[in-house]
Amino acid sequence: MTEEQSGIEVAVVSGLSGAGRSTAAKCLEDLGWFVVDNLPPELIATMVELGARSSGAVTRVAVVMDVRSRAFTEDLGAVIKDLDARGYKPKVLFLEATDEVLIRRFEQVRRGHPLQGEGRLADGIAAERSLLSRLRSEADLVLDTTSLSVHQLRAKIEDTFGTEASTRTRVAVLSFGYKYGLPMDADLVMDCRFLPNPFWIPELREFNGLDDEVRNYVLGQEGAEEFLQSYQQLLRLVGAGYHREGKRYLTLALGCTGGKHRSVALAEELARRLAGDDGMMVKTVHRDLGRE
Repeated sequence: MTEEQSGIEVAVVSGLSGAGRSTAAKCLEDLGWFVVDNLPPELIATMVELGARSSGAVTRVAVVMDVRSRAFTEDLGAVIKDLDARGYKPKVLFLEATDEVLIRRFEQVRRGHPLQGEGRLADGIAAERSLLSRLRSEADLVLDTTSLSVHQLRAKIEDTFGTEASTRTRVAVLSFGYKYGLPMDADLVMDCRFLPNPFWIPELREFNGLDDEVRNYVLGQEGAEEFLQSYQQLLRLVGAGYHREGKRYLTLALGCTGGKHRSVALAEELARRLAGDDGMMVKTVHRDLGRE
């Protein structure tokens, strides 16, 4: 059974404690994987089978394993072979780092090593390295995180496990009314009240920014086009920086007095333009439209 036949991808993430498993797990979740941390090896096949029978609800399962399961190496090796025989073809990622870096990371968070026992931190690292040596030799991808920043590690995970769609920045363009308060989840807020308010034009008052009458009026005002062009340029710069830093969700808030006319029209137009930029998936949300 091929991946297309099984309808599910499987990844196993393991490696040395302190080498970045938690970062890898969070990154996989952001990429749309169903991530299970520290699942007992004997339950992995069951989890994958459940995913395969989910009618498309789960298509990518990642299992993060560490030495907290003391039967770890023998059981996991057998499970990987069993999954391979069933046609799931699991991809195994192994994370490691030098002893010096691992010791420094443990000391920074003031935690002991899970295999340290009554011994030294270095003893626990050495025991774990020996215990996982066979798994490391059989891994599809070994990543040494010694000199990698969190963002560099995320980039490598995305290159290996991401799709074009999953690595794009998800942008929500939110319109709101200042009289109802600032949106708490906004990353960037822009004030649209520098444009004339259609509310004071009787023939436009009952319409909103989704209607052509208001849209044409707002976008035709002096400064509207310059604002949209300049803000889009700024967002390209900011968005590229957010992407390098591993931020995949961005909420842009545009506000006017009531959240009905100017902010709605500008949010719709900005979203339309941003949707044409590579690396962005854009949606609009009109928080206060219809609230008056």
